[in-house]
Amino acid sequence: MTSKRVLVAYGTKHGATAGIASEIGRTLREDGLDAVVVPADDVNDVRGYDAVVLGGALYAGHWSGKAKRCVERNEHYLQHRPVYLFSSGPVDSSAEQHDIAPVPAVAREMERLGAREHITFGGSVTASTPGFIARAMVRAGKGGDFRNPEPIRTWAHHISAELAAPH
Repeated sequence: MTSKRVLVAYGTKHGATAGIASEIGRTLREDGLDAVVVPADDVNDVRGYDAVVLGGALYAGHWSGKAKRCVERNEHYLQHRPVYLFSSGPVDSSAEQHDIAPVPAVAREMERLGAREHITFGGSVTASTPGFIARAMVRAGKGGDFRNPEPIRTWAHHISAELAAPH
């Protein structure tokens, strides 16, 4: 019996999203799944995967454009397999303190794809994050890395269990 193939795609290369995707992929592999982690820009065909986990950064109430374009390129095929969405968002500890409802753009994608669920994890804006806004946030003392690996791993184990359950 072959293990299920899971695509873990992320919509931003800087900040927290790529790191969260890597942690999800590592956990899924530990659980015996064949997980591939790639930037969403590189995803042109999801048909070779049994499930897809797609993440994007939240910025000013919007979800990563790269993640949304990945959905648009693959919409038909995504509707026929389990899809899980995540966001890397607040640059504070609020994602650990309570569930954060998906922003409207993510909620629309969830409905359009029939996604099983969405979760928001803490974000990361540090001195190594490129961009004017990131530098300004760090200078103002509003940056930090609020990714907690425990909730990320817990969610990935949850996905593994769902994919292993007989349907």
